[in-house]
Amino acid sequence: MSEVKTTAVVLGGSLAGMLAARALAATGARVTVVERDPLPAGPEPRKGLPQARHVHQLWSGGARALEELVPGARDALSAAGVRRVPMTTDMVALSAHGWYRRWPESAFMLPAGRDLLDWVVRDLVRADGAIELLDRTEVVALTGTGRAVTGARVRADGAERTLEAGLVVDATGRGSRAAHWLAGLGLPEPERREVDSGLTYASRLFRAPEGARDGFPVVNIEPDQRGSRIGRGGVLLPVEDGRWLVTLIGARPDEPPSTGDEFLRYAREELRHPLIGELLTHAEPLTDVTVTRTTANRRVFYERLTEWPEGFVVLGDALCALNPVYGHGMSVAARSALALRDTVLRRGGPGTPGLARRAQRAVGRTVRTAWDLAIGADVFYPGATPAGPTVRDRLVAGYVGRLLLTATGNGRVARRVTDVTSLEAGAQALLAPRMLLAAAVGPLRPPLTGPPLTAEERKAAGLV
Repeated sequence: MSEVKTTAVVLGGSLAGMLAARALAATGARVTVVERDPLPAGPEPRKGLPQARHVHQLWSGGARALEELVPGARDALSAAGVRRVPMTTDMVALSAHGWYRRWPESAFMLPAGRDLLDWVVRDLVRADGAIELLDRTEVVALTGTGRAVTGARVRADGAERTLEAGLVVDATGRGSRAAHWLAGLGLPEPERREVDSGLTYASRLFRAPEGARDGFPVVNIEPDQRGSRIGRGGVLLPVEDGRWLVTLIGARPDEPPSTGDEFLRYAREELRHPLIGELLTHAEPLTDVTVTRTTANRRVFYERLTEWPEGFVVLGDALCALNPVYGHGMSVAARSALALRDTVLRRGGPGTPGLARRAQRAVGRTVRTAWDLAIGADVFYPGATPAGPTVRDRLVAGYVGRLLLTATGNGRVARRVTDVTSLEAGAQALLAPRMLLAAAVGPLRPPLTGPPLTAEERKAAGLV
């Protein structure tokens, strides 16, 4: 096999790009990662990642994929102060159907500041001698034809050159130009769908009260499209170093505030329950408020194209960008990279005929559950799509809503829903006969009348 056939180029040094690089290196390829922006040497903000200031968590389905790709990553995160949070044992959540109980663990999440998580993964990936990182380098175009991509043309310090490769992976995120590049090679426009809830996020970092800096539960006040406070919600995420990262959510036109005083007021008065605001009363603000409006769900169905070139795969947000409120982006990226690795290993390495199409289809399958979960909720916001929810959207939402109601008072259903939410299981798990029967029966226990915080937790947070 020639040198070109054992070489891969990954476009984008994001989390998805780094994991794709590690996946390909594990197949025996030499990998070059091309990143437009400078990458920090430590857990510091990275240009081109505005969502980093908002809540992030790695669901257990993604955490398991991460550990398989980058052994030692979870230990490194734990050593940096990232706590393993059992679900729903350590979550206090108000759904559209009432408070969830804190059932025994089914899945887990790793809540971490995005700068820290990216740095831990980047540091471990860069230690792989088969991976070279070129930051401050811009991708200009793909090289090759509509039948086969042979590399990428890049520019750094005003000079252009071509990186030849048996496989090129686009992990450049929401701003991906893959469709444009493919059109330049004579390929047709891919099918797309966008569902834009119009949600805006405002986030701020706090120092937790002293007694609540270790082991405090995640608090989630979920938006409800049915009431007068459409889209308003909030998440309090305990992260490393005894801090709380809080994101408030609002839909058109009730955007969350960008000032500190209004941030606290919104949390206390505008959400469906004042719990997050009450908790913040006793917390110390550490940062200003950061606002983002880039929350649309966008899916490009590259795997449905009748023509697809050899040597090219798209993954991460370039393939499927999700509303960050559901916390699936990083987990999907890890699972997609794992699917890429497994496909390459099965098919004989980068450059193998037919590999790219099979890999693109495999990666497409990894995003289905997260995509369905996201648009299943977001499509009902006013103006989310030009035509509104489809008949399928309404049928699925009706069934899922019934399951979520049942989950407030049925532990078996709650754990199965959590398995799907955490990407431990596919959405088809919700269609098992016992789940259909449980949904028909409904909750087995009466609804909770308030948030299920323990007396010790309330005391630690200063609420008593």
